[in-house]
Amino acid sequence: MTLNPYLLFNGDCQEAFQLYRDLLDGRIDFMQTFDGSPACDDVPFEWYDKILHVRLVAGNNVLMGSDAPPGRYSRPAGMSVALMLDTATDAERVFDALSEEGNVQMPMEETFWAERFGMLTDRFGIPWMVNGAMKQLATD
Repeated sequence: MTLNPYLLFNGDCQEAFQLYRDLLDGRIDFMQTFDGSPACDDVPFEWYDKILHVRLVAGNNVLMGSDAPPGRYSRPAGMSVALMLDTATDAERVFDALSEEGNVQMPMEETFWAERFGMLTDRFGIPWMVNGAMKQLATD
């Protein structure tokens, strides 16, 4: 079994996934616009170049998404994409890039579980929790 986040956007899915691809050193292995698909009948002509489905692979992880058809988008609430990076430096780099034009809820700082942790909503409206260099926690 796999569990993969599926993110919905308000017309800027392609831009978001190009950023995520670059930040996560991933590859987009599938990207389909509404144009030429059976779903093109369900959206206005201006929406044909928007993303019907995209799949990003980064390591063993998969992130998927699409542009919600007009009138069906709502900002994500009650969830965050949790990202665990191996180093504090990588966490800082990704956090800084995601927070550009976004909204930081918790600045990047040390916590009891990670050398670096921060929370933000990126400029595309996606909430993130960025962890870097996880600490070994006692389990007794």
